[in-house]
Amino acid sequence: MSIDKILDAKGLACPMPIIKTKKAMNELQSGQVLEIHTTDIGAKNDLSAWAKSGGHELIKFEEENDVLKFWIKKV
Repeated sequence: MSIDKILDAKGLACPMPIIKTKKAMNELQSGQVLEIHTTDIGAKNDLSAWAKSGGHELIKFEEENDVLKFWIKKV
């Protein structure tokens, strides 16, 4: 998988990971992938719902050492 941008949102509380994700996605072209790292446990549901509501594709999600990692493809 090709990653076009990485967003470090670790240490930020809701709603900042979503706000930063939205801003980063606006900088990408259709088809590009954003990798997001966050420690906000609420982001697990929030980012999945946000991607779906925006029509974006949540490619992958994993949890590693208390860091939630998401890969979202812009449509």
